[in-house]
Amino acid sequence: MLGILIGIASVILLTSIGEGARSYIVSEFTQFGANTLAIQPGKIKTTGIPGSVVGTVRKLTLDDAQALLRVRGVEKYVALSMGMARVEARERGRSVFVYGVTPDVPDVWKFRIRQGRFLPAGDPSRAASVAVLGPTLKREIFGETNALGEHVRIGGRRFVVIGVMEPKGRFLNFDLDDTAYVPVASAQRLFNRDDLVEIDVLFSSRMDATPVVAGIRRALMGRHGGEEDFTIVTQTEMLDVLGRVIGIVGFAVAGIGAISLLVGSIGILTMMWITVNERTLEIGLVKALGAEPGQILTLFLLEASALSLSGGLLGVAAGLGIARLLRWAVPGLPVVTPLRFVAAALAASIAVGLLSGVLPARRAAALEPCDALRAE
Repeated sequence: MLGILIGIASVILLTSIGEGARSYIVSEFTQFGANTLAIQPGKIKTTGIPGSVVGTVRKLTLDDAQALLRVRGVEKYVALSMGMARVEARERGRSVFVYGVTPDVPDVWKFRIRQGRFLPAGDPSRAASVAVLGPTLKREIFGETNALGEHVRIGGRRFVVIGVMEPKGRFLNFDLDDTAYVPVASAQRLFNRDDLVEIDVLFSSRMDATPVVAGIRRALMGRHGGEEDFTIVTQTEMLDVLGRVIGIVGFAVAGIGAISLLVGSIGILTMMWITVNERTLEIGLVKALGAEPGQILTLFLLEASALSLSGGLLGVAAGLGIARLLRWAVPGLPVVTPLRFVAAALAASIAVGLLSGVLPARRAAALEPCDALRAE
């Protein structure tokens, strides 16, 4: 029973952590909407002879981003350049991530403005001295006073605050509220670079991602001399990768649980075998009084099932208790235990009990009453 307890508890605990991680990451990605994709410089794929240097990584530019608007299905884009810089005002300052972006962030990233407005539309290649603050950065620098129209210095340059974002929380451990947003051309001057870190695309919800990706690939390869020196990542691909990782972890967890359940089943088999030996006289008397072999078989199977179910219930209680303890001790750790996991664990424990009890039960059912009484 101890083996079953440990097996069920480990399966409940590890699958709860895996399910919690899956739910957390899925919610992180889907908060930006289902019809978005990201384009990053460089090709995340290994080709050619190991050790050879035959490829180049071409930078993504603002012209690349603007060219995507001619692709069928592409509605809006965000060109992103970013870096760390110190934001200062009123003798206060803090170093935060500064995002150089184009004006369609509220639509593409599903962000909202709490005060003022976001960056104005216009030629993205022209720098402007305007900034939008995340709510945490605004509170840390300006407190509860109105920040609109105030000046901040970002990386030594002066910007006018024209808006404050609504709280968005964290994304993959990045605090999206403790940031500043400036025009992408202004950020490129701040960080002395002319390329983009990423281009995020919002495409029509009426279209599938596949033709949009194909159109983007053709457009960028046409601009990059026929070379696919970029990577297009859709949400489906990211979630597929996540699903494969969770699947591998789940397979490993199932292996650990199976080993523990095997040990537990051997223990039940041994215990039931000993029980049949100890209760030979009792079996002989019951059969002499007219009990059928099927009744004896059912009785021992039920006893083995009850034994394994007890271990399963204790294992579920232990797994849930440790999971709750983890949530209390590590609040940032996502731990989720779906009811289907609990039901599957209990079903597995009953199945182990039945399988382990078959041989002893059949041996008890096959005993002849005279032989059993004589043996005793």
